[in-house]
Amino acid sequence: MADNHGNTPAAWTAVLVSLAGFVVGAIGMSLSPLNWPLFWIGTAIVLAGGVVFLVMAKMGFHEPGH
Repeated sequence: MADNHGNTPAAWTAVLVSLAGFVVGAIGMSLSPLNWPLFWIGTAIVLAGGVVFLVMAKMGFHEPGH
């Protein structure tokens, strides 16, 4: 396992973006009637978190001590 264990700016940013997506999706699912567009927006935000991670990792932000 890597020495950084995910404690990098890329990992933290991806987690925060994905967390925001989960919150948006949960709000969409908790409304009555269900707000499917809001749920799918949340899903897109979660997927964007993965893209953000990949881009930041390519930029070198997934290296320890950065």
